[in-house]
Amino acid sequence: MKIKSIFLLIIICISCKKEADIDKSKTLPFYNSEDFTPEWISPSDLKYKEIHTIAPFEFTNQNGEKITNKDFEGKIYIADFFFTTCPSICTILAKNMGAIQELYKEDNDIMLLSHSVMPWVDSVEKIKEYATEKKAIHNKWHLVTGDREEIYNIARTSYFADEDFKKTKDESEFIHTENFVLIDKKGRIRGVYNGTLSLEVQRLKRHIEILRREN
Repeated sequence: MKIKSIFLLIIICISCKKEADIDKSKTLPFYNSEDFTPEWISPSDLKYKEIHTIAPFEFTNQNGEKITNKDFEGKIYIADFFFTTCPSICTILAKNMGAIQELYKEDNDIMLLSHSVMPWVDSVEKIKEYATEKKAIHNKWHLVTGDREEIYNIARTSYFADEDFKKTKDESEFIHTENFVLIDKKGRIRGVYNGTLSLEVQRLKRHIEILRREN
């Protein structure tokens, strides 16, 4: 029993040293759980291969094209959730996504992905109108619709985007979140931001630059 305790203590000390060796001003943490606890994990750490990634997906974008996780491989992207008839925060989210798009419109490594949380209303035609209104650039900013269960599942289990679900675990609840989620080139969560706040959007932009240098 004593040997096991000593071994566990050694493992903990090694992990702490590896995190201490990371320059946190030059790299972003990883987020592996719905409580968004930041973790700085070195590539030499055994936990590195177990970092949470976004699950495979397939949806339809504003141009009627099938969009999958393969389209985002090797890309940095910002994900959010919206619906076209939203009268309040979605307008602000779209405006801020548009500003990010404008900043990185010439950078093919930066993409945007907005999921409709009301796909039973948001047909391809509807999100096409919405995308045109918001000046979404083809192959830069994908606004997607699809199967409700698939969108809600990936929102909750991959992006950890539904605060209420964490508390209630009620799958019938409507998803409404103001979060922007920053995903790296390997499909891992590297930041979460309130997309309605200008200070948070500025922080997101700074983190995109850190992530670009890291990659």
